Amino acid sequence: MNLHEYQGKEILSTFGVKIQKGIVVSTPQEAVAAAKKLTEETGTGWHVLKAQVHAGGRGKGGGVKLAKNLGEVESIADQIIGMQLITPQTSAEGKKVHQVLVAEDVYYPGETETSEFYISVLLNRTTGRNMIMYSTEGGMDIETVAEETPHLIFTEEIDPATGMLPFQARRVAFNLGLSGAAFKDMTKFVTALYTAYDKSDASLFEINPVLKTSDDKILAVDAKVTIDDNALFRHKDYLELRDIREENPIEVEAGALGLNYVDLDGNVGCMVNGAGLAMATMDLIKQAGGEPANFLDVGGTADAARVEAAFQIILKDPEVKAILINIFGGIVRCDRVAQGVIDAYKNMGTINVPIIVRLQGTNADIAKELIDNSGLDVQSAVEFQEAADKVQAVLA
Repeated sequence: MNLHEYQGKEILSTFGVKIQKGIVVSTPQEAVAAAKKLTEETGTGWHVLKAQVHAGGRGKGGGVKLAKNLGEVESIADQIIGMQLITPQTSAEGKKVHQVLVAEDVYYPGETETSEFYISVLLNRTTGRNMIMYSTEGGMDIETVAEETPHLIFTEEIDPATGMLPFQARRVAFNLGLSGAAFKDMTKFVTALYTAYDKSDASLFEINPVLKTSDDKILAVDAKVTIDDNALFRHKDYLELRDIREENPIEVEAGALGLNYVDLDGNVGCMVNGAGLAMATMDLIKQAGGEPANFLDVGGTADAARVEAAFQIILKDPEVKAILINIFGGIVRCDRVAQGVIDAYKNMGTINVPIIVRLQGTNADIAKELIDNSGLDVQSAVEFQEAADKVQAVLA
């Protein structure tokens, strides 16, 4: 589950990570009131307004702007709220901005210059350990840094038996070239950041940039946070942070129906039971010259109602040119699935795309007979290759 910047910062703050203070608002008038409150609390005269969407590169799309007075706060908020923000991480249509974070300006003048760093905590899937990835090149896309100057990216792996040790936090601060008060503040910052990641069951904490202010304070100026969905049962309060306006509406609808669905960019809809079989089916479609339009796992209860719901979800995608149903009857009997497909088809009326059904397992022979004798425009298959050939034929 992805979080907005302001939500991620709230979590960071509860674990002692110093953040750039801000207030989230939904109208220009609220933005002015928030700016006044921040001025009273922090003394800042300038404010940064940031669009709150689940996408990076907001500044490149005009979603992050500096306001030097209250008039600018109101006018900029009016420009950003309601805009369709397009960034390198959104679709061509962009995302509608519903809220803006009014934040204090932390780039204040001083005797020394400010510095920006990149720090993230995530799982190293190769070693199975959490790691801290960091760089002196904050404020830039980390992918660009990795490609052009890979020697400027450092990593610190954390042993799960010991957790993060003090010498590792000091090494991060040292590699970032810090000294004195900034060095001490960075060790505290990194330690608190890792604790936040660990205790919140996150799969990603990315802070870009981490700022060293002119008076040597270390602050999180941005926060990209992803919480592991499988751990949300331990964090019921985090569930309230979900913003379904930022999610794919078809995926949200499928989730409400109890279907495991991921929208993709292909032309062949998939309806499968079991994640492993779903992945194999997607490979099958590609080998047949098509592209999977979705990942859809109907689970072990593929009855008529569930199959019909899955059909409805798949057919919401106008790019779907064919549907491949691939069910292994282990717990569920294939004949029941076949009858479910037939009943769902009849309930829905005409389906204007070809349907290929491969049922294998318990009562697969009876299932094939049911499909073949149904009188519906549904093709049956027994073997993987046969299903692939039929997909290839309907796409030709």
